[in-house]
Amino acid sequence: MKRTFLAKRNALLSSTDISWDVAALACVIIILLVRIIAPYFFWYVFTPVFRVSDALTEKSQSFINSFGDTAALASKNEQLANENAALAVENKTLSKKLSDISSLSISPMSSIGILAGVVASPPESPYDTLVVDAGKDKGVTLGMEAFGAGGVPVGVVSSVLDDFSRITLISAPGTDTVGWVGQSNLSLTIFGVGGGAMNATVARSANIVEGDTVFVPGPGMLPVGTVTRVDKDPSSPSVTLRIQPALNLFSIPWVLLRDTGAALTISATSTTI
Repeated sequence: MKRTFLAKRNALLSSTDISWDVAALACVIIILLVRIIAPYFFWYVFTPVFRVSDALTEKSQSFINSFGDTAALASKNEQLANENAALAVENKTLSKKLSDISSLSISPMSSIGILAGVVASPPESPYDTLVVDAGKDKGVTLGMEAFGAGGVPVGVVSSVLDDFSRITLISAPGTDTVGWVGQSNLSLTIFGVGGGAMNATVARSANIVEGDTVFVPGPGMLPVGTVTRVDKDPSSPSVTLRIQPALNLFSIPWVLLRDTGAALTISATSTTI
């Protein structure tokens, strides 16, 4: 009987399930006793772990932020590259203007006119105006006509200073130019509407069509533009011609100033630039 009891007791203690339960209960009791006897024991034990965790978090945040700094630097570099490209294009344009002026055989005080380089055009200058580097010192006077490449009229001198002059372009509002249009050389008055555009009104019966050339007086009949659209109103006997200048009035590198008379008039002449 005694041996049987001891055998059962040993079997009970050797059971795997009972051993794990006892071990778990013992751990709980030990932890509870430590918590009661030394309340801050676990805090001191795990403090280094917390510090390591905080340090890793800080390093990770810095690493992530570095990507943001890299993106900002890349954006800044791209912006600077675009600005450099724009400056290079502007420098190339200015060099071309200087080359165009230098290649001309006309002297600045030629008997056929005064050569002047354009130093400001829209949008640097007010729209439908140019500023040129010739003024009273070179004999420029109010009312002189300005001609571009090919002798095409582009405007009239509306203001003169000692070293500079302002040219009001033929596309400026309030500017009227006498000219002709079409194969029949129909007489018309061309008026500026701003933004480098010109209009004219003619009779519907004149049969002016898109593509007809517009001329103005000068050393012969000078082509000043082309009809790009004909606006018709069924209730009106006239039509409106939309005219595109023969030259890009906002990118002219130089002009030749001449005193030619009354081919082009401006409703109001300013005396300041």
